[in-house]
Amino acid sequence: MPPLPPNWRDRARPIAPGRPYPAQEHCSQCGLCDTYYVAQVKTACAFLGEGMRRIESLEAPVHGRSRLGQQTSLKAGKSDPERHFGVTQGLYYGRVRQPVAGAQWTGVVTTIAVELLRQGYVDGVVCVQSAPGDRFQPQPILATTVEEVLAARGVKPTLSPNLNILAELEQSGLKKILFCGVGCQVQALRSIAPDLGLDQLYVIGTHCVDNGRRSGLDQFLKTASTSPETVQHYEFMQDYQVHFKHRIPQNPPQPPESGQNPELNTFQEYYEQVPYFCLPSAELTTVIAPSCYSCFDYMNGLADLVVGYMGVPYQNQPMSQHLQQILVRNDRGQALLDLVKPLLELQAPQSRGDRRTFVLQTLIQEEQAKAAPKPPKPLPRWAGKLLAWILTRIGPQGLEFARYSIDYHTLRNYLYVQRHRGPAGIAQIPDYARAIVAEYANDPSFAQFLDNQSR
Repeated sequence: MPPLPPNWRDRARPIAPGRPYPAQEHCSQCGLCDTYYVAQVKTACAFLGEGMRRIESLEAPVHGRSRLGQQTSLKAGKSDPERHFGVTQGLYYGRVRQPVAGAQWTGVVTTIAVELLRQGYVDGVVCVQSAPGDRFQPQPILATTVEEVLAARGVKPTLSPNLNILAELEQSGLKKILFCGVGCQVQALRSIAPDLGLDQLYVIGTHCVDNGRRSGLDQFLKTASTSPETVQHYEFMQDYQVHFKHRIPQNPPQPPESGQNPELNTFQEYYEQVPYFCLPSAELTTVIAPSCYSCFDYMNGLADLVVGYMGVPYQNQPMSQHLQQILVRNDRGQALLDLVKPLLELQAPQSRGDRRTFVLQTLIQEEQAKAAPKPPKPLPRWAGKLLAWILTRIGPQGLEFARYSIDYHTLRNYLYVQRHRGPAGIAQIPDYARAIVAEYANDPSFAQFLDNQSR
């Protein structure tokens, strides 16, 4: 692509509300095209041009090296830990010793952001608050105070336009920034970062898979939870159940003059656990966005530090006390972790079991259900609970469960891209994802499954 003219910011026109985005139905609504940075969409978007294959060319400039085994991992049977998790300088389980009130987990990301701002490492934090009156509607903000960062705590599980603040960021004159976001947003940010003129850019990434539009989230909650209107957070945990955190009014409320936090005193939390196998999958096929079916960056490979749940076995604790997975990719990420280490409890990660059989069973059963004349009925709750209990004891755990989830979503998304996006979409798949597909393609049961699919 030829270089942009000097006045490209003045000439570029953001996509008007209601108009289609360049990536069309596969747009993840990252916010880039809502600004004059739409001028760079062809070389920045995770779903246009090279797509997510661009991650591999950005790894070395961002981290100082590419993931290990990247050139050799396409050989069948060749496996390297970084194929799944990306460039890794350190991998831990961790939680905040004194959890952040109102956070979904213990507030690891919030704590790092607050300390960076409080100690002057950054001037601003790009994070996401909730829109007024809608706890799940994301509202990106350039936070410059601790109070604004704390107001952004908690996950908003929908497509979010985090990058729509790029013009505001440039106009603010702030030069030291922390950006918090998911893989497609981070890839676009890394692609255009040289034009931002920043003196320092830190990036905290989160795991992201099977996201969707705001309306799709409502549909999921209505079909999966007994009280969708009170769900505050949720997570697919390693005990094969979705854990819904509910927040309900507690009467009578405690007045502010009592000296206690009135927000905590006027609400009560409880958890609802629904086995995966009890979800009405036939009613949820349109909940996941097409962009997420085309994604191969579950682990947020271009962030400095990645915080998520996926690789931690369920510890029979609520999310607000539970360990998370903390992955350091480079020296900037290590500096972020070192800043808050005194505030954290850290542990070595664990891994148990063999994922391969579970990956293939999950994928093949899902594909067979799609092809069935009638969608299968979800299991009754008692049967789902029993099955979840059994699988938790015989299935993969810890980091091996994370590899199971990555492998399953890679294979599923590969099939989606092959069917819906053709050669152009296949060309966007990174080599590390192709290596996973190649490894399973040699399995007789998967090879037979693929052969049956092609008939």
